[in-house]
Amino acid sequence: MRWVNRRIGRGNSILLGALPILLLALVYLVAAAGRHAANPSDKILPLPSGMAEAMAALLFQPDPLSGTLIFWADTFASLQRLGLGLGVSTLSALLVGLLLGVLPPVRATFGPLVTGIAVIPPIALLPILFIAFGLGETSKVMLIFIGIAPFMIRDVAAHITALPREQIAKAQTLGASSWQLMLRVALPQAMPRLIQAVRLSLGPAWVFLISAEAIASDIGLGYRIFLVRRYLSMDIILPYVAWIALLAIVIDLMLSWTSRRLFPWAHGANH
Repeated sequence: MRWVNRRIGRGNSILLGALPILLLALVYLVAAAGRHAANPSDKILPLPSGMAEAMAALLFQPDPLSGTLIFWADTFASLQRLGLGLGVSTLSALLVGLLLGVLPPVRATFGPLVTGIAVIPPIALLPILFIAFGLGETSKVMLIFIGIAPFMIRDVAAHITALPREQIAKAQTLGASSWQLMLRVALPQAMPRLIQAVRLSLGPAWVFLISAEAIASDIGLGYRIFLVRRYLSMDIILPYVAWIALLAIVIDLMLSWTSRRLFPWAHGANH
């Protein structure tokens, strides 16, 4: 059987997906062991024992100044900012995407504006956001919003615009108004696409969040990474990066599960 025709079962898929990760971990362990054999005080590639020891203090020992567990406080602060940014962006993408996709006059009027905002590098707007909104939480959430909302709006609007015209014609024949077209024809078919747009925006959202926290913050995963880098604390940086990757994977899996559960028809299911 040709490889292009092979179908991989769920168990084999998990196993095959884990193999590259295990291989990378093995390569890292071999390289770290070699560096520490030559220089026991090497900081570039810390051993797992060193990372566990460094992270134990952040995980289980309260900070003398704030009294908080630093790792969990950083995680909560970052997830709160990420959640707000994704939430506002998702709501905006749904509302504006529906209007742009269903109503040609609105698309002709505001489509170029959305496109213009989408092509501006969001990081370039960071100084403007700090000046306009200060160094607090609002500017960080706004950076995530400006970074991903225009893409999500354009994606949802393009999907709605590409819906078969027969659906629109049939709904209008039955007396549907523009409002009913949006709610009963476009909205149900836009929801799976919206979730897919959120999944695709997760990576950029994390980039914008880490960038904002690195520049102006006193707590958060990005703040901690850039704080300890001056001490070459790779035993903290690497676990933090791995934790961010794990959080992103969990969020992506939750979104995928939600989409398949709520909209099985959009994933090829027969029920």
